[in-house]
Amino acid sequence: MAIDSRFPQNDFAGQLKTIFWALPVLILIIIFFGSYYVIDPGQRGILVTMGKVHPQFAPEGLGFKVPFITTVYPVSVRQHTKTAQAECYSADLQQVNIEIRILYKLPENMVVKIFKDYFGDPFESLIAPRVSEALKEVTAMQSAEQIVKKREEVKIKALNSARQKVGDLLIIEDIVIQNVALTKELERAIEEKMVQEQEAAKAKFIQQKAEIEANTAIIRAKGEAEAISVRGRAIKDNPGLVQLQIVEKWNGVAPLVVSPASNGGGANIILPLSK
Repeated sequence: MAIDSRFPQNDFAGQLKTIFWALPVLILIIIFFGSYYVIDPGQRGILVTMGKVHPQFAPEGLGFKVPFITTVYPVSVRQHTKTAQAECYSADLQQVNIEIRILYKLPENMVVKIFKDYFGDPFESLIAPRVSEALKEVTAMQSAEQIVKKREEVKIKALNSARQKVGDLLIIEDIVIQNVALTKELERAIEEKMVQEQEAAKAKFIQQKAEIEANTAIIRAKGEAEAISVRGRAIKDNPGLVQLQIVEKWNGVAPLVVSPASNGGGANIILPLSK
């Protein structure tokens, strides 16, 4: 029985010995994998050590840090595209709901400040409010009809204003107005007015066309009258001109009688028939 009691003790001692040697190896492995980081392309790393943000971001690629103490937060510097809604009012006090798509990205030199002030993607806390504010300011200066007809102009003004409001913190590359929603009554009124304007423009075009055609006819008639007057004066001053034209146009088939004298003297000449 004494011999049997020694086997469990030896087995337990062996297990303790294995744990004793394996534990440091495991700790070293954990420390090794926790001592480096990899920043993917299009990202920058923000290093935070015990709650303090490092002033310099980590570039793309492999880097090293203090394990368990320093944490790395990746921040994208690629272009982002997000949508937002803006409830605006026009100059004629009409409610206009505008859906916009915003294209923006973080400047590399601002990723640390953006992370400290807005903790990551600043779209909801910085970009969307500034763009919405800029859009409201622009639409307040335009009627609802102008907002619908001049989307590109509204977009350009709002984009310039939003860029000024954001400053150097972010790069707003573009704003796209995807939809402008009006009340049904206002939409119907604008459509009716646009139809009336199109009909008026068509009527004006027809009127202008008729005036141009009339002026062209008058000019043509004046030209023809002037040409007849010139020919009349030429014949009066040069009676032989008619005889010359007759001779030039004779085809040599029918007999032709021409008076050779321009002053009434001389006999008429009968041109012979061609054989």
